[in-house]
Amino acid sequence: MTETINVVGFDIGTQSTKVIILNGNGDVLARAQVFSGFDPAQALKDAVQQALKTANLPQTSITSFTATGSTLEESPYAATNVSMMSALTKAGTHFFSNAKTIIEVGAEEARAVKCDDRGVMVDFVVNERCAAGAGAFIEAMARALEVKMEDMGSLSLTAERASSINATCVIFGESDVVSLIHKQEPKSEIARAVYDAMADRVSAMVHRIGVNPEVVLVGGVAKDIGFITSLKRKLGVNVVIPEFSEYAGALGAALIGLTKNNKAVNKN
Repeated sequence: MTETINVVGFDIGTQSTKVIILNGNGDVLARAQVFSGFDPAQALKDAVQQALKTANLPQTSITSFTATGSTLEESPYAATNVSMMSALTKAGTHFFSNAKTIIEVGAEEARAVKCDDRGVMVDFVVNERCAAGAGAFIEAMARALEVKMEDMGSLSLTAERASSINATCVIFGESDVVSLIHKQEPKSEIARAVYDAMADRVSAMVHRIGVNPEVVLVGGVAKDIGFITSLKRKLGVNVVIPEFSEYAGALGAALIGLTKNNKAVNKN
């Protein structure tokens, strides 16, 4: 009898926890995302149970759990841990076989991976642990502008130019935004400045390992049209974004777990 394989990959982030279930063919059976909050372990349990319910599977049907993310020690499951860089490489090249540069921008961190022609990671870079190069920067600036975060991107696209703000620190950036508001600078131009400053920081990070097309952008911020537009402008190359980009870490972890399981089955 052929063994049924279902694997779970999860990405425990500082803001949200993502879970993916794959079957033995690599098909996505379910996805789930919950707010990590003050109890990441409980958040992960909730996300896994949501995914299992969506896939209509009992937990006993799961062959393996593979984890990645920033708070792996919070995992309540007996999981194999993989680095976020490995997970991003696996997911990026799964989404786009020609991927050479994979950029991930999440809530509090940004990172990039460089791959060779075989899809193997050859270099990587991580920004300093500062939210100025991540989604929390957009969130803080939206509050200062009194604009809904989901409206920031479209607002920035209406600007004819960008104001100048400091992106080295969220506190300095917010101070600059407040000063520009007092000067009655248009909110659209301030919004574009936020994205341009953030894209400057991320593109400078990526240039440290080299920008080789095809460039893939993943992470929660990959859904923000304001940041996408600014990043394309700063990098000077096209950037492709996969569907469900926020699940890249979880998908990569699941794919790595699936590969290990298939090797074990074939060996036996």
